Amino acid sequence: MFRSLPLAKVLLYVLLTTYAVITLIPFLWALSASFKPLSEIVSGTPNFLPQNFTLDNYRQIFLQEPLFVRWLFNSVVIAVSVTLLNLLFNSMAGYALARLSFVGKNFWFFLILAVLAVPAQITLIPTFLILKAIGWLNSYQGMIVPSMVNATFIFMMRQFFINFPQELEEAAQLDGLNTIGIFRYIILPLAKPALAAQAIFVFMGSWNNFLLPVVILFEPEMFTLPLGLNTFKGQYISYWNYIMAASMVFTLPALSIYAFFNRYFIQSATFTGGKG
Repeated sequence: MFRSLPLAKVLLYVLLTTYAVITLIPFLWALSASFKPLSEIVSGTPNFLPQNFTLDNYRQIFLQEPLFVRWLFNSVVIAVSVTLLNLLFNSMAGYALARLSFVGKNFWFFLILAVLAVPAQITLIPTFLILKAIGWLNSYQGMIVPSMVNATFIFMMRQFFINFPQELEEAAQLDGLNTIGIFRYIILPLAKPALAAQAIFVFMGSWNNFLLPVVILFEPEMFTLPLGLNTFKGQYISYWNYIMAASMVFTLPALSIYAFFNRYFIQSATFTGGKG
């Protein structure tokens, strides 16, 4: 097979395969370590496969750690809520900027572009002070509301809708649909590639978020999984066997969603990179 391929393609395949292997090794080691006792992990012996295979690490985090299931529940509630709200509000804002005419449209568009240049870390202190003033610290709404819109994906949806065939909207108007009806019954069903790609990025960003929870959550019952995993690390000893097992459970939802929606990435890229 390789004889019929140009040398450049063979080198590309070799490079990509090498990169894939290097990327997978840490994940495979973590998976292997999740089935090892702590003594084997810290022994210093370079064994990739478990010598003393055990499921005690998973039994420990699910049965003996009383808050692990609660942390998992908190992460699911927050990530799913943030994802659904982003899909709704980012799509509405993107469609308005792409198709509707209203006073200050250009101002709002350039303001959104300016927000893209602001690092998220800069907004942490103002977010904390606002949430403290309204009594939303250590709460679900304090985690969800500040993250329910995203300037990056507003811009992405605007680019998608700009490239959307306007003839379909005109035909729907002739059939008697108003703007809300067009958006609900025509635009959203045909925007599935962009919505799916957005859902993947938003969910993974919220699922992996550590910085915001560590600032506004202070009761262990409200911790998300990234924050809860940190409790397995003590001052003098870190329970790496429990951390690896919990990390595998933590990774599964993100991997499942990415694998399921992966086919939409290429479709969405053909729409979001076009004319502005």
